[in-house]
Amino acid sequence: MACRKGRPVPSDPLGVLLLSGTHDRAHYAFVVASGAAALGRRVVVFATNAGCLALCRDWSGLVDSGRDAVIESRGVAGLETLRDACGELGVRLIACEAGLRAEALDAGLLLPGVEIAGIATFLEAVNAGQFITI
Repeated sequence: MACRKGRPVPSDPLGVLLLSGTHDRAHYAFVVASGAAALGRRVVVFATNAGCLALCRDWSGLVDSGRDAVIESRGVAGLETLRDACGELGVRLIACEAGLRAEALDAGLLLPGVEIAGIATFLEAVNAGQFITI
């Protein structure tokens, strides 16, 4: 276990499983991912089904995507800012191959660097670490 400013940081990765295609859940998945990565934790985000929309360059297909402008106007980091932070912090982003098919999403719509893989890849990446489902 590493330390950051005197506080232990778990060495096992944190897995974030994003199932939902709503803005609030996608937004918070990236809040958790960027926050944990900023603390020095290895993070893997695995999006499936409608959650895959959050890994697309154009995420306007998320339910209630207009909420982003509202929260930004209130001084809260928007989804684009959080996704950029995750990229800068080395968060591993995986889109579920089956989830893309289920939502009829083409892999060409994804952000650069997003991996396409199945649940076994996610579970192997997280291994003995923690994971949360959003």
